[in-house]
Amino acid sequence: MAELQDELHLTSEVGELDPPAVWPESEPALLGTPGPAGTAGGDPLERAHAFLAAHPVADGYSGLPWVLRHLPWYDLELGETSVDTDVPRMRAGHVGAVFCSLHLPEGLAGDRAVGATLEQLDLVKAVVRAHPEGLRMTYSASGLTDARNCGRVAVVLGPAGAGALGDSLGILRALHTLGLRVLTLAGASWASEAGLTRFGEEVLREMNRLGVLADLSGTSDATTGRALAVSKAPVVFTRSAARALRPHPVNLPDDVLIELGAAKGLCLVPLTAEQAGPSVRDVADHLDHIRVLAGAECVGLSGTYDSGAAHPQDLSDASCYPRLIAELISRGWSASDLALLTWGNVQRVLRSADFTARAAQQRREPSSARIAELDG
Repeated sequence: MAELQDELHLTSEVGELDPPAVWPESEPALLGTPGPAGTAGGDPLERAHAFLAAHPVADGYSGLPWVLRHLPWYDLELGETSVDTDVPRMRAGHVGAVFCSLHLPEGLAGDRAVGATLEQLDLVKAVVRAHPEGLRMTYSASGLTDARNCGRVAVVLGPAGAGALGDSLGILRALHTLGLRVLTLAGASWASEAGLTRFGEEVLREMNRLGVLADLSGTSDATTGRALAVSKAPVVFTRSAARALRPHPVNLPDDVLIELGAAKGLCLVPLTAEQAGPSVRDVADHLDHIRVLAGAECVGLSGTYDSGAAHPQDLSDASCYPRLIAELISRGWSASDLALLTWGNVQRVLRSADFTARAAQQRREPSSARIAELDG
C-alpha cells in the first residue's frame, strides 16, 4: 500500500509539472501595454478575441442536456433561440470544450436516478453524432486538443450526480466505460454533513482508479476536507465562486481556497448572478480573489448556461466570454495566467486524473465494496 501511495503522489506531480507554455513574443502584444491605473492600451475586446482564438475556453458546466431533453426539435449547428448554448454562439465565444452536466432535478433517486442519468448520457452522445461538423465527444486531455485542432468543440460527459451510482461501484465503472469523467459528491448518503463515510472514501478511491474527477461543489466542509485528504487526483469545484465576495452556500471560504491551491485542485467560477454578482466586473473580482489565494493554476470558468440560473449583464450566453476576458486584460492579467484560466487548468486536471488512474490500475483491483458492508 505504501508503494501505491508513493506512486500515486509521483504521478500526480508528473501531471502538474509539465513544462509551461512558451509564449511567442507576439502574444503578449495582443494583450496590450498596461496603461495608467492598471488599464491596457487599445481595445481590450479586440485583443480578447485574438487571444481566445489561440487559447479557447474550456467551459466547466453546461445544463444543455436537460433542456434539450424537453425540446421537440432542435438544430445546434444552425442555432437555437430556446437555449443559451449552440454551435454558432460557442464559436463566437471561442469555446473549445464544454462539460455537459448529467445532473437531475431534485426528487429523483434510486433506480429512477440511475435510469435518468443514462438517458441523459445517451442524449448527449446522440446530439454529438447529429452535429459532427461542430461537436466531438472526448474523454481525455489529448482528446480536447485533438478536437480543437480539428475545429470542433470538445464535449465531455459530466458532472453527474452521486445519485446516478445507486450506491454501487459497479454502476460507477459502467458509467465510466460509457464516458463519464466527473461525478458530484454532494447529495450522497456517504458524503453528508458529517463527511465521507468508509464507503464514501472507497468510492473516491475507485474514482481515482478509473480517472473520474471528484466535483465537490455543494458538499459540506467536512466532506470537502476529507476528499482533499483522500483523493490522489486533483479535485474540482465545478460551480463555486468566492464566499468572501458573495455569501452563497456553494461558494468557497478563503481557507478552503487556500487548501485547494495547496492540493492543486481547480475552482471553476460560475457565470451566474446569484453566485458571482450582476456584472462582468463582479465575476472578474471573484477570479482575481481566487487567483490570489489559490494560484493562477487553480481557477477556471464555468458558464453554467442552460441551468435555469440568471447570468450577469453582458454574460447572457456562450458567446459572451470575450467580454469577460477583455475585463481581465484591462486589469493586467498576463498571457500565461489567462491561458491557464481558459484552457490550461482543465487540461492539467484531466491529465493528472489519467496519470493517477494508470498508476492505481497497476496495483489496485476494481473494488467490490458494498455500502452495507462498510457503513451498515
